[in-house]
Amino acid sequence: MDSQKKVDTKVCERIHYLIDHFRSSVPSANNHNSSLVNRFKPKPTKRASVLICLFHGHDANLRVILTLRASSLSTHSGEVALPGGKREEGDANDVETALREAKEEIGLDPSLVTVITILEPFITKYGVIITPVVGILSNKDAFTPVLNPDEVESIFDAPLEMFLKDENRRAEEAEMMGEKFRMHFFDYEVDNKNYVIWAITAAMLIRAASVLYQRPPAFLELRPKIWGGRTENDMFILQHSSKL
Repeated sequence: MDSQKKVDTKVCERIHYLIDHFRSSVPSANNHNSSLVNRFKPKPTKRASVLICLFHGHDANLRVILTLRASSLSTHSGEVALPGGKREEGDANDVETALREAKEEIGLDPSLVTVITILEPFITKYGVIITPVVGILSNKDAFTPVLNPDEVESIFDAPLEMFLKDENRRAEEAEMMGEKFRMHFFDYEVDNKNYVIWAITAAMLIRAASVLYQRPPAFLELRPKIWGGRTENDMFILQHSSKL
């Protein structure tokens, strides 16, 4: 019992730290300027947002809520994704889009989520700007998932830190818009079900984990430019390997 109280205390302290640390410097939800967007030609006009919703598990480690897209969807059917979608006319900003979509897809009440930061946007090859919004679900027990069967087949959660580790990860060389890059795949099993988190979703979670844990991944990312391009950690690994 005492050990559980210690874990609960650690969870509360971690939540308050994350909220206080990141909310003091949350970028503007309306004007998230990015040299990446400005470099894209023609300049993208379509916007979308995803919610990287985090909570602390029983072991006090951060976990992220993920969905398996419905098999009936016309695009990316049956793939693992973050709750989110395209901005609608009534959305004031990227945060509102992410929270509205999470409510529609998995029944997550926006009042349960504290937004702590907004990551640099990613751009798809179709020219859609996708902004990852990071939020904390302080009370996981208050969230009872209600899935929209037209969009979501199932919901699960995974440890955020796994996206910094080289375990259960593989990478393939890919090419997009004439640029070669590494496509990362993370294998995860829960409740006797196997999931693969890959492509832009994996890239966003690597980025989120790097920011939240304040350390780079233990592997070479080599993202395409429209997903942020090479990182300082990439350059360090490449320089170090060339000297071996």
